[in-house]
Amino acid sequence: MQAIVLRELGGPERLVLETAADPAPGPGEAVVRLRAAALNRRDAWIRQGQYAGIRLPIILGSDGAGEVTAVGEGVDRAWPGTAVVINPSLEWGPDSRAQGPSFRILGLPDHGTYAELVKVPAANLYRKPASLSWEAAAAIPLAGLTAYRALVTRARLQPGETVLVTGVGGGVATFVLLFALHLGARVVVTSGSDAKIARARELGAAGGANYRLDGWGQAIARLTDGGPDVIVDSAGREAFPTLLEVVRPGGRIVTFGATTGSASTVEVRRVFWKQVDILGSTMGTPEEFSSMLALFDRGLEPVIDRTFPLAAAADAHRRMDQADQFGKLVLTIQPQA
Repeated sequence: MQAIVLRELGGPERLVLETAADPAPGPGEAVVRLRAAALNRRDAWIRQGQYAGIRLPIILGSDGAGEVTAVGEGVDRAWPGTAVVINPSLEWGPDSRAQGPSFRILGLPDHGTYAELVKVPAANLYRKPASLSWEAAAAIPLAGLTAYRALVTRARLQPGETVLVTGVGGGVATFVLLFALHLGARVVVTSGSDAKIARARELGAAGGANYRLDGWGQAIARLTDGGPDVIVDSAGREAFPTLLEVVRPGGRIVTFGATTGSASTVEVRRVFWKQVDILGSTMGTPEEFSSMLALFDRGLEPVIDRTFPLAAAADAHRRMDQADQFGKLVLTIQPQA
């Protein structure tokens, strides 16, 4: 098969198209012939050496959609030929509250979806929503699952509440925007780009604030009439003190990342006096993936920024490094002749 293989850490030029061995399914496993794969910020962190447990060479990629070609022992023989989406949350474990010790994400240490073929546990196969293209289906898994758990399971969003989504335009943040609107919330956003705020408004956001400008917290407070009920954040250090200032008393802040750094000075008084819940969230359970995917059977469409052929994965990474995208970057994978 053809695959993008990362053999050395560094810039996007390290992502090289090579011929690699076709995977064979073991017991409980399936092989999927991929038609599309999507990028995540995690891929860039691995490529740059900023992720734990890196093993080289590796085929990156957590998100993919395609057709099952083969299954191993103990797997339902009806799977081959089925159009599927892959859940990249591998071996979550028995406790829905948190992932277990065997949990990992497809694309490291297991070879991922920047390839014509990928081997995954059959338990991680889900039928592709019929209304979605291959590219749309591939755009969903990691970011969609992360957004769904953060917003629905952890924040327990209720219709009519106001949600602040920070860093809109990123994959997870854009899914949070879509899901919150679909579930009947009012949504406001932050971004360092006025163009991204304008795009969020086109999708249904009530407004936003540019976090590069002084007083963005006060702007959010005005937009939300005293503060949002729920904040979903991935920025971490730089934004967190302001988020504690603007969240409504009794509100919830869900954090799923720390793109500006993990260390932050928190004024604890604000937490207890405002009776704020601070909630961590990472990926999600198989049940959450199923519930999340079902939303796309009801008319939702993921936001895709741009598509690239598999061989141009380095160009897709360059665009991700520039942080100019709004929505998901997707690799198209042509079927073998």
